[in-house]
Amino acid sequence: MQAEVRIERYADQGRCVAHIDGRVVFVRFALPGELDRIELDEPHDRDDRFWTGEVVEVLEPSEDRVEPAWPLAGPLAMGGGVGGADLVHVSLPGQLRWKAVTVSEQMSRLGHIDVAVPIDRMPGDEELGGLHWRTRIEMIADEDGRPSMRRRGTHTRVPIDTMPLASRALLEVASREHVWDGGFEPGSQIRLAVPEPRSDDWPSDDFAVLVDGDLKAGSQLLTEQVSVSGRVFTYQVDAGGFWQMHRQAPIALVTHIINLVNDRVQGAAAPVIWDLYSGSGLFTLPLATLTGERTRMLSVEGARVAVANAQRNLRAMDLGNVDARAGDVSRTLAHVPAHLAKPDVVVLDPPRAGARTKVCRQIAAAGASSVVYIACDPTSLARDTATLVAEGYELTDIRAFDIYPMTHHVETVALFTR
Repeated sequence: MQAEVRIERYADQGRCVAHIDGRVVFVRFALPGELDRIELDEPHDRDDRFWTGEVVEVLEPSEDRVEPAWPLAGPLAMGGGVGGADLVHVSLPGQLRWKAVTVSEQMSRLGHIDVAVPIDRMPGDEELGGLHWRTRIEMIADEDGRPSMRRRGTHTRVPIDTMPLASRALLEVASREHVWDGGFEPGSQIRLAVPEPRSDDWPSDDFAVLVDGDLKAGSQLLTEQVSVSGRVFTYQVDAGGFWQMHRQAPIALVTHIINLVNDRVQGAAAPVIWDLYSGSGLFTLPLATLTGERTRMLSVEGARVAVANAQRNLRAMDLGNVDARAGDVSRTLAHVPAHLAKPDVVVLDPPRAGARTKVCRQIAAAGASSVVYIACDPTSLARDTATLVAEGYELTDIRAFDIYPMTHHVETVALFTR
């Protein structure tokens, strides 16, 4: 079923809102103010509170609309549908407006705080047109063993011979290792990881090609480096594990968070810092150096391989003031050693679902005067904001970072103080 609709406003998950006969419709590849012809998803006659659909023709375009830089990721009706870039039809300035509004609206609706959220674009993204930023990509082998991506709403695997969002260094590795030539077992999962930024003397084997989790080329342990205020922090990370995907994201996020925390611990005789959901130690290492040996730290991460990497990274920098633990965050916080039990600052970078009520209340019960919350999902951040405010905290700083160009995703860092 098709219909002409006037698009009203931004919604979640890269969609916009329209109405048909009073029923809400969430529309993909639309923009507020447009008149679009849309195709409703099947089944479209169900008695649900809302329908979903996708643009098939733009009748009156928004000034923010552009021709997709990667058509394969655009609307199905225009030859796209593989996903991975749901804002590919939006200009770069329009993408920033979309994300800033989305974070602000979620903070108002669920966090009960009205705030304008500034958003930063990463260095180099404008010059690259929002492309070539991913240092990790994942694909699936099609029936002929070629790298592919699934077309939305189908079982069809569309073969690809490039990935416009991938960094140029990653594309060079993919070409050199003949990834695009195929030869994979049909249905196998293909992952490429290529650390950046890279210096001229970077090890030639510091990359990974994984197939179904097994290393086929490169190194299982990758080296990442982050420079903060002239100091270089070196990390060993598992090729299959989590690391910020944007080539500039680690530098931008660490710099901002260290500045926030540094302002909160200056003057403290022996500050205690918690780093929760700490991964391979992206924030842990620079946080541990803030006040020298006077800083005491607890880091907690559920992935044991990531914790082993973090412990190795700490030893390599001779940082012995961190108690790095593997385990569920909430259960671990129920048994914190006495000398670490009263944090001055808590830094947390939870998964997309957020920290949730229990962990937020445990942080508050521990008496932390400041909380730095890094969020990859504004809805989860807003829900946890409501909990922290109810526990006596106040939002004193918030900033978004566009580390996922061409997608609706956005990273937000919020500072709460008591």
